Amino acid sequence: MIRAALIPVLLAAPAALAGSPPATVELNALEQGEGACRLSFTAQSPAGLEALVLEAVLFDTGGAVAELALFDFRDLPAGRMRVRQFDLPGLDCAAISRVLVNGMETCRPAAGGSCEGLPAVSSRTGVELLG
Repeated sequence: MIRAALIPVLLAAPAALAGSPPATVELNALEQGEGACRLSFTAQSPAGLEALVLEAVLFDTGGAVAELALFDFRDLPAGRMRVRQFDLPGLDCAAISRVLVNGMETCRPAAGGSCEGLPAVSSRTGVELLG
């Protein structure tokens, strides 16, 4: 039995979690290598995630889809920043105009965490990162 005095507390908890994204992801750098474009991201989660895999769509400078990719950020310990790099063979970094986080393929929260909503995204590069 739920006591009436606890109902406002129980109703407020999900609303508070829903307003906070499960993680923040920043496109930090792009670097052209031998036959591949390397994307470097910083990521962190306030409550921690045991696993995070994002589906991303990369657009070329003409606005066409250049690549669909899954970025596996692995675990993100609570409150700790992680750097993750992804090499995309055959892709020219100069041809990328924006990256869209299309959805979460996998998200497993740590104890007390949540996977509600998409991560908050930003870019430190000339390439726009959209969520």
